[in-house]
Amino acid sequence: MWAITLNIMKKSAKMLVSAGIAVLIGTAFIASTFLFSNSLDESLRKVTTATLGQANYAIGVKDASGGYLMQPISAFKLDRIRAIDGVRSANPLITTVANVSAHGSKSAVKGDGSKTGSSTGVMVVNTSSDAKLLAVFFTEGRQPQGENEVALPSVIAERLGVRIGDTVSIGMNAAVDVQGAVEVGADPAKVVGLTTDPNGAYTFYNGAAVVSDDIMTRLYGLTDNDFSKVETGKVLLNIDPGKATAAQKEIDALLPQGFALKSVKQVADDASKNMSANGLGFTTMFLLSFGVLAMLVASLVIANTFQVLVAQRRRTLALLRTIGAKRGQLYRSVLLEAGVLGAIASILGIAVGIGLMAALIHSGLFDAAGGSMLVSGGLVLSWQVFVVPLVFGILVTVLASIGSARAATSVTPLEALRPLELVDSRRSGKVRAVLGWFAVILGIALVAVSIWQTTVLVNGDTDSSSEQVFGMLLFGAVAGCGLVFLGLVLTATFWMPALMRGVGALVAKIGPSSAIAHANVQKNPRRVAATGAALLIGVTLVSTMATGAAGVKQTLNHALDMRYSVDLVAYGPGLDKSGADSISSIRGIGNALYAPTANAEFSDATGKNHSVMLVGVASAQALQQVLHGDIGSMSVEGKNIVMPERLTYSGKALNLGSGNTALRILDAQREQASSIDMSVKQAQYRGIADTDLTAFVSESLFTSGEIQSTGHMLLTKVNGNEDSLANIFQNVQTAASKLEGVDLTGPVAQRVTFEQIINTMLALLVGLLAVAVFIALIGVANTLSLSVIERTRESATLRAIGMTRGQLRRSLAVEALLISLVSGVVGVVLGTGFGWAGTYMVMSAIVGSDGVSLPMDWDAAALVLIVAAIAALIASVAPARRAVRTAPVEALAEA
Repeated sequence: MWAITLNIMKKSAKMLVSAGIAVLIGTAFIASTFLFSNSLDESLRKVTTATLGQANYAIGVKDASGGYLMQPISAFKLDRIRAIDGVRSANPLITTVANVSAHGSKSAVKGDGSKTGSSTGVMVVNTSSDAKLLAVFFTEGRQPQGENEVALPSVIAERLGVRIGDTVSIGMNAAVDVQGAVEVGADPAKVVGLTTDPNGAYTFYNGAAVVSDDIMTRLYGLTDNDFSKVETGKVLLNIDPGKATAAQKEIDALLPQGFALKSVKQVADDASKNMSANGLGFTTMFLLSFGVLAMLVASLVIANTFQVLVAQRRRTLALLRTIGAKRGQLYRSVLLEAGVLGAIASILGIAVGIGLMAALIHSGLFDAAGGSMLVSGGLVLSWQVFVVPLVFGILVTVLASIGSARAATSVTPLEALRPLELVDSRRSGKVRAVLGWFAVILGIALVAVSIWQTTVLVNGDTDSSSEQVFGMLLFGAVAGCGLVFLGLVLTATFWMPALMRGVGALVAKIGPSSAIAHANVQKNPRRVAATGAALLIGVTLVSTMATGAAGVKQTLNHALDMRYSVDLVAYGPGLDKSGADSISSIRGIGNALYAPTANAEFSDATGKNHSVMLVGVASAQALQQVLHGDIGSMSVEGKNIVMPERLTYSGKALNLGSGNTALRILDAQREQASSIDMSVKQAQYRGIADTDLTAFVSESLFTSGEIQSTGHMLLTKVNGNEDSLANIFQNVQTAASKLEGVDLTGPVAQRVTFEQIINTMLALLVGLLAVAVFIALIGVANTLSLSVIERTRESATLRAIGMTRGQLRRSLAVEALLISLVSGVVGVVLGTGFGWAGTYMVMSAIVGSDGVSLPMDWDAAALVLIVAAIAALIASVAPARRAVRTAPVEALAEA
C-alpha cells in the first residue's frame, strides 16, 4: 500500500502544491520564532558573561528567581576567601550610572589650562587589583589606584574633550547650575587611563568608566569613605580549575545567606532562565501564537485539498477495494499521504526559516532597527528549531485530512462502475450548529455585560478592588469576543453560503460570466465556507487591530487636547534665546513666546501645599496668542498672577479662597529663597508643562530680581497645515537636542510619541497577521484550481456552445471576488466591532466613559478589501489559464 500511495501522490502532485505552500509558510514562521528567541538568549548570555571579565566563577544570589539581593562588601569576607587554596583573586562587582562633566570652575581644567564645556552620563564600575576581573580593557594609561582617580571610556573622553592628566567632575548629578558657574553634587577626579569595551558588556553606555574606591563610596552616598560598606550582589573570582571543587565548599561556608558560588556557565544559565520568566518566554509564546494561527488557517486549505482528492479518486479507491484493499488500508493511505506532504513541506519550511533569519541577521536590518543585541547572538540552531515545526506541520496536516480519510473508507467496490460525482452534498451537522450559535449568543452577552459593568465602574466611586474588578471585566470582554468569533467560524457552513448566495444573485444580473460564477459558488458550499472562514480569520484580526489603534489614537488626542493648553512647549536650564529662536523659526511653528521660569510653592484655602511653575510674560495679550484657553481681560501687571481653575492631572478644582496668596519662591536647589504676596485670578486653561500647576506672572518680576529665574520656557502654537505634526516635532527635537537639558512637552509632543508607538505596534501585528491572510488567499487559489479540475467537462461544454476564453476567465475572477470580498466585508464588520469593544474597555478606565472615541477606520477597511480583491484576481489567473488551455473536444474526452 505504501508504493501505491506514493504513486497516487505523484499523480496529484500539482494539486498538493498549494497545501504544501501553506504548511511551508506556517512552519517557516515557527522555526524563525525559535531562531529569534535563541539569538536573543545567546546575546543575553554574551552580555552577562562579558560583564564578568575573565572571571571563571562568581558569587551571586543562590536562587535567580528570588530577586537581586544586596549585601555590604564586608559581609562576603573577601580576605578569608582570597586566602583559600586555589583562589587566585576575588573582587566585588559594583556598578552605577553617574554624570561626568568637563565644564565649570571645578572640572573644566585641562592639562594645558584650557576649559571645555559638556557633560554626559556614564556607566561606572569599581577598580580591581586583578585586571582580569574587569570587563573593560585599558588602551592608554592605567587603572585607578590612588584616591580621586578615574579611567574614562575613550569615546566619552573624546566627547568631553579630555585626555589623561585632565580633571573632570563625576557624581550622581554632575551638571552645571543655571548660572553655568559651579558643579552640583560632583567631585573632582583625575583621568589616569582610557578604556574600551570590546566584548560589549556596556554597549548602551559606550563602555564603562573605572573609578577608585573612594569615588565609588561617595557615589553610593557614604560619607565616611568606608568602601566595605558599599552594597553589592556579585563578587568575581579567578579560581584554579583543578582546585575549584574543594574551594567551592569553603567559599560557600563563608557566604551570607541567600548567596552561592557559581561557574560562569551557571551564571549565564540563571540569567537566561530569569529572562525567560520575565519577558523572553512571553515574547516567544506571543510570536508562536501567530505561527499556530497560520497553521490553523493552513489546516483549512489542507482539508479542502484532501476532500477534493478523495472525491476525484473514488473510482480508484473503489477499484482498490475490488482487488482486495480493506477500509483500514484506504484510511491509512490518506493519512500517510498527508503525513508525507506535511513532512516534506515542514522540512522545506524549516530550511526557509533558517535561511530567512540568516539573511536578516547578516543584512544589517536589525542594526538599522536598533536590534544589534540580536545580531550579537548570531544564528543559533537548537533541537526546537527542527523538531517543533516538523512535528507540528505533520500533525496539523494529518489531523486536517482525517475527515477525508473517513470519507475514503465509505467507498464501495460497486462505485467503480458509477459515474464520478464530485459535488459534496453532505449536510452540516446540527450539533455543530447548536454549539456554534450558542457560543455566539453567550459571547455577545459576555461583551455586553462587561461593557455595562465597566461603565458603572468608571462612573462610580472606585475602591481598592476596582483594578481587580476591571481586570475581570476586561477578561470577560476578550473571552466574549473569542466566543463570538469561534461560533461564527463553526457556523460558517450555514451562514456564509447563504450570504454568498444573496450577493451572488445580485452579481449574476451583470452578465453570463457572473451568472456562471454565482452558480459555481453554490455547488460546494462546505468548501466555499471553509475557504471563506480561512480568510475571515485573518481579515477580522487585522481589522480589530486597525480599529483599536485608530480608537486609541483619537481618544488620546482628545484627552491630550483637554489636558494641555499650549501645543508644544520647550523648557529647561539649557534653553537660551538663540535656541528658542532656532525652534521658533521651524516651519510649522506659528506664534511663540520665550519666557523666564521659576519654581514656587503656595497653600490653597484648605491649607494644602502646591508646587507651581511660574512663567514670566510681558502681557496677557502676548500669552493669549499661544494659549488655548480664555483668560479674558485678566492682567499680569504688577503683582497679579493668573492660575488655572483646575489641577492638570486630577482635574480637581483649585480653591484659593479670598484670591490672595503668598508665593514661596524656590532656588535651584528647591530651597525657599524669598516670599511674595500676589493677587490671584483664575482662568480656564489646563496644563502647560509636565507639572500639575503652571501660573503666569509679569516678566518685570524677573527683571527686577524679585523672582530669580531657574530656566526658560518657549511656548508655541503649531500650524499643522504647513507641515505634518510628525515632521514638525522631529525638526523641533533635532533643534532641542543641540541644547543641554531641554525637554519637550505638550499635546503635539505626546501625540506624535503615542502615535509612533501605536503605529509601530500596529505594523508589527499586521505584519504577523499577514502570514495568515496570505495563506488564506492561497486557499482561494486552491479552491478555484480544484473547482476547475472538477468542472473540466462543464467548462468544455460551455466552450463548445460558444463561451469565449475571456468569458471563462471572467467567471473564475468573479468567483474569486465573491469569496474574498464577502469574507472580507464580514471580517471588517466583525473586526470593527471587536476593535470598538476593546477600545472602550481599555480607554474608559483611563479617560472615562465619556472621553472614549470609537471611529470607523475607513482607510484601513478600504485597504483590506482592496488587497483582498487584488489578491483574489491574482489567485484566479493560474486556474483560469488551466481552464482555457484545454480544447473543448479534448476536455470532453478526458472528463
